[in-house]
Amino acid sequence: MGRSFRKFAISTVIAVIFLIFVGGFVRATGSGMGCPDWPRCFGMWVPPTSVDQLPVNYQEVFGAKLKGEVEFNAVKTWTEYVNRLVGVSVGIFIFITVILAFRAYFKTEKKIFYICLLAFVLVAYEGWLGAKVVASELAPGLITLHMVVAVCILALLIWAVLKSYRGHPLTRGTEKTADIQFLLMMALFVTIGQIVFGTQIREGIDHAQRLLGDHNRDMWVNEVKGKVIFHAVLSVIILVLQGLIYKKVKGRFESRVLKSFAAWALVLVITEVVSGAVLGLAGFPAMLQPLHLTFSVVIVSIQFILYFVLSPGIHDQ
Repeated sequence: MGRSFRKFAISTVIAVIFLIFVGGFVRATGSGMGCPDWPRCFGMWVPPTSVDQLPVNYQEVFGAKLKGEVEFNAVKTWTEYVNRLVGVSVGIFIFITVILAFRAYFKTEKKIFYICLLAFVLVAYEGWLGAKVVASELAPGLITLHMVVAVCILALLIWAVLKSYRGHPLTRGTEKTADIQFLLMMALFVTIGQIVFGTQIREGIDHAQRLLGDHNRDMWVNEVKGKVIFHAVLSVIILVLQGLIYKKVKGRFESRVLKSFAAWALVLVITEVVSGAVLGLAGFPAMLQPLHLTFSVVIVSIQFILYFVLSPGIHDQ
């Protein structure tokens, strides 16, 4: 049962990361209000593909939620609707994960079950929060909170998976890990802060887009120049921290798995820095934005895995 739980839980972790990518794509393409109502879309469970499928007075009916500015766009509508479908699917995945955790660990390791249950509760909260985001017409603070909750759900699922490996430690070599743990804690703190701050930059870009229009895309960055520079400084700090972590893990442990995780984290941080530079210089191309966000989420996931695995005695708890 434990193996079945781990396999499915890992699939759920991947699904959550994919959902974050899809959410980033929705934001980057401006499709967040593609469906002006929730949980339905233009009052339908299956949204329209053409304006002809809507009432003649649809702008009057739904425009009140968007100050009369609603205009049907099939691509944006279906982009947002697919995002909702993926969200529901992830919720189902996590519910099944809770059931598998109960069957496999409730009698022997209740903490794993309760961690999964908490993740499911947060998913329900995330769904409610998504409704509030739509009702508030994409209020900036709620969007940031929506992102933070998604990261918390991801962390809980990863924690549950790692705890299920009790008795199968990945580390071999010296037990001196306090310095690496300290670096990982700093890296986690800065990287999560970077994600939140990046969301704030995205909100500034949204404001610039409304103010300057799509045709002045190259001017958007100037509206958030100070934030972008600070964001870049944080990226350099993360790069330095991750480089030190990789060097220490490589020199201190024999485990190929640990070394691979540390190496991939460093590669992704470098990729993140490069993609961030491209975003700033190229006027925030829509297709690169969700990838930039997803890279940062995967980096946090690996940092969390490394911190957990390198915690002394964690496998005996």
